[in-house]
Amino acid sequence: MGHEFHFRDKIPVAILGATGMVGQRFVELLGNHPWFQIVCLAASEKSAGKTYAEAANWLMASPLPTSIASMTLQSCQNLEPNRSFSLVFSSLDAACAGEIEADFVKNGYTVVTNARNHRMNQQVPLLIPEVNSAHLKLLDNQNLFGGNGKIVTNPNCSTIGLCLALKPLQDHFGLESVHATTMQAISGAGYPGVASLDILDNVIPHIMGEEAKMETEPLKILGELVANQIVSNPMKISAQCNRVAVSDGHMINVSVKLKQKPTKQEMIEAFQSFTSIAQELALPLAPKNPIHYFSEDQYPQPKVHRHLDKGMAVSIGRLRECPLFDYKFTLLSHNTIRGAAGGAVLNAELMVRLGYIRW
Repeated sequence: MGHEFHFRDKIPVAILGATGMVGQRFVELLGNHPWFQIVCLAASEKSAGKTYAEAANWLMASPLPTSIASMTLQSCQNLEPNRSFSLVFSSLDAACAGEIEADFVKNGYTVVTNARNHRMNQQVPLLIPEVNSAHLKLLDNQNLFGGNGKIVTNPNCSTIGLCLALKPLQDHFGLESVHATTMQAISGAGYPGVASLDILDNVIPHIMGEEAKMETEPLKILGELVANQIVSNPMKISAQCNRVAVSDGHMINVSVKLKQKPTKQEMIEAFQSFTSIAQELALPLAPKNPIHYFSEDQYPQPKVHRHLDKGMAVSIGRLRECPLFDYKFTLLSHNTIRGAAGGAVLNAELMVRLGYIRW
C-alpha cells in the first residue's frame, strides 16, 4: 500500500541544527528520500553563510551528496519565514530549541523535533508511530504559541527503544513495573561528545537528565488519549543510565512486572508478532519487523545488530524469568537513527499518510 503512494513533487523541508550529529543523520536520511526534499539547511550564527561542506565535519559513513555540500547555511535564530517549505525537522540543542521551534509554529510551520523542550506539553504528541499513532489526534485541536502551525516531538533516544519493547507487553499482558539499566553509546552525547580520557577504559554512571526522561516519557507515550487529553499509564518505572565506550547503539537491560504473567513462549510470540500502522502503510523508513528476537545467549550486540532494518528496529534477546519481577531481557536500538533522526522522519511519514502534513 505504502509503495503505491506517490505524488508529483516531493515535499520541501528545512533542517534546523543541520551540522550536528543528529542533524547529519537527518541530511543522510532525507538526502535521497522518496517523499521529502531538503531545500534549506540552518545552523548557528557562526556557520551561517558558509557552505554545508565548509561548516559540517561530516561523520556519516555514506558520502555527502554534492548538492547538499554546496548549499549555503542559514541562521536558525534569524531564519526569515520562507514559503518555499512548510515542514521543519529540528535537531537543535535544548538550550535554544524551545524558542526557535515556537517561532516556527507561530509562523504556521509544521515542526517535527528531536529536542526535549516541548515533549511533555499536553497538547503535543510524543510520538512513536508503532506505539501511539492515535496521539496524533492532538493536532486536530493543537493551538500553541499564538500561531496556526503544529509541532510533534520525538522521545528520548533510550525511551524509544524501551517503549517499542514494552508496547506488545502492555497490549497482551499489561504492565505494572519496569526496571531499566542503560548502556548508552557515546554518539548520544553529540560531537565532539565525551572526552576520550573520560570514556576510554571507563563507564560513566550518570547522564544528565536521562533517568528522569526514561521514568516519565513512557507514561505519556503508553498513556491513553481520552477526550483530547492523554491519561498517563499508571505503571512505575525505575531507570539507571550509563555511558559506555560504544560508537552507536543503546543497550538496555529490562525487568518487567506484568499484570498477567505469560509463559516465556507467549512473551516471544508477543515480540515477534508485533506490527503496527507504520508497517501496514509501508512507510519508507518503517522497519519491516519492529522487533527482532534472538534466542542466542550472546545477542543482541551493538556491532552486529544496530543497523538491522535500516537501523529502525529493536533487537531483543536474553529473555528469562526474573526472581524479583516476572521476566528480564536485553534490548538494543540505534540511538541516532531509530532514537533520533530516523524516528523523527518516520513520524513525518506517518503524518503525511494521515493527512497532517499537506503540500
